[in-house]
Amino acid sequence: MQLFRPLVVASMFVLMALGGCATTSVKSTEFVPIVQGNVAMDEDLLMDIGVRVFDPGVDEISRRDMDRTNTEIRRAESRYAPYLMAETLQRSGNWGVVRVLPAEHTTMDIYLDGQILLSDGEGMIIKVTVTDSTGRVWYERLYEEHISQYNYDQTQRQSHDPFQVIYNNIANDLLAFRQRSVTDDQVRNIRMVSELQFAANFAPDIFGDYLTKNNRGITTVARLPADNDPSLIRMRDIRERDNLFVDTVQDYYATYARQMRGPYDAWRAQSYVETMALEEAERSARRRFITGAAAIAGGIAAVGQNNSAGAQMAGIVGVGAGAFLVRSGFERSQQAQMHVAALSELSQSLEAEVAPKVIELDDRQIMLTGTVEEQYDQWREILMEIYLTETGGL
Repeated sequence: MQLFRPLVVASMFVLMALGGCATTSVKSTEFVPIVQGNVAMDEDLLMDIGVRVFDPGVDEISRRDMDRTNTEIRRAESRYAPYLMAETLQRSGNWGVVRVLPAEHTTMDIYLDGQILLSDGEGMIIKVTVTDSTGRVWYERLYEEHISQYNYDQTQRQSHDPFQVIYNNIANDLLAFRQRSVTDDQVRNIRMVSELQFAANFAPDIFGDYLTKNNRGITTVARLPADNDPSLIRMRDIRERDNLFVDTVQDYYATYARQMRGPYDAWRAQSYVETMALEEAERSARRRFITGAAAIAGGIAAVGQNNSAGAQMAGIVGVGAGAFLVRSGFERSQQAQMHVAALSELSQSLEAEVAPKVIELDDRQIMLTGTVEEQYDQWREILMEIYLTETGGL
């Protein structure tokens, strides 16, 4: 009996280790609806929201997850997710105009920035930062959701995105903060700052001193122009033209999302299966490593404690069995890498080309080319030219 005591101890350790490795994954099945404000707000108090193109989070990917993350799909998601976010906020009816912004310098009342930290079909994590035009940070939060394969059922997909709960939670939190922490006077100030910022971007010599910024980076109104100020009236007209172009850009994002939805959903559904298989393969490999290491330890202990031939043979058998399990663990790890490779093979280019856009002006016809961001930059230059022409270069 003393001969096999080390093996018994090792076996007990193996059972305990295997028990400790068991995990239970709980999936969220509760659908969180969009909350709508119960008080009808004055139209002057409806703030416009700009959802910037998300940071794909490529620089934040850990070395362990780099092999299982496709950067091209991440970049495609960085345009797809903001569109779903803007669509959710607009559908809530709690805000003014909600737009996906083609450039950093587009002026809005509220800015929503996102960074994708995880997106593998089974889970999604997005870091959201909300600021207003004065530079005040409303909040920064992490939103995480893990789903089951049920979310990819066709009946579910017809009604909403598999991760729609994340977008609904973001929209609900944004409304709650507005109702709890932002007064009506602050809203009016934010909207005025937005208007003067746009004006100052085009005519800093005229509107530059209407705003001031303190040492904390918060912008405040130093003085107000008269409502009948010709320069302000002209600038409001320029801003209206800019908004019309940004509204046109929304059609691009809508088309992009529509074209992307089919292949993207197919990729996510398959990615879900591959992710689950990958995690199970990794868990199985870890269990085999632990089992093998314990068996080797028990075999070595048996050899060391008894010099009889039987003890030597038992120890050798234990070491051999352990080595087999460790080798099997390496093989399962290779299987996990095969799943990672399968994820990469599933990914196709989801980038959409932007067709040239023709714009009719009073005196000419212009064509914008390149990416949507490049087209917007060209449009801003044309707006500046129009403004300078209308003002005689002043």
